[in-house]
Amino acid sequence: MRIMGLDVGSKTVGVAVSDLLGWTAQGIEIIRIDEAKEEFGLERLSELVAQYRVEKFVVGLPKNMDNSLGERVEKSQAYGQLIAEKFNLPVAYMDERLTTVQAERMLIEEADVSRKKRHQVIDEVAAMMILQTYLDKLAYQKANPQ
Repeated sequence: MRIMGLDVGSKTVGVAVSDLLGWTAQGIEIIRIDEAKEEFGLERLSELVAQYRVEKFVVGLPKNMDNSLGERVEKSQAYGQLIAEKFNLPVAYMDERLTTVQAERMLIEEADVSRKKRHQVIDEVAAMMILQTYLDKLAYQKANPQ
């Protein structure tokens, strides 16, 4: 089953997809959107859903550090509801606190990517981290049933 991970912002949506076994996440691309104009990139997302035969979405929830929910969480949940209705697929949510910070650190330390290049791929890497965290959680739950 392929799962698609999304890092939703007001201007971009980072996209990642799992392998067929649901073990690893790979970054795919960044879709340009304009939340203010209600342009959500659904046409491109639809193409990717069909191409990868996606069966589920995981949307990152940018909670505040104190675990409270702010405006961005509400916007991410609204996007999740929008895609659930459009694609008739389940949507799970994953806490994404610090994923952008982790993604940037990884790009600096491990890939030695320039600041300009980091800006171009950061949302894609964050989507990959959100999805990988979700996949790891599923694997742990399967290995350790309650």
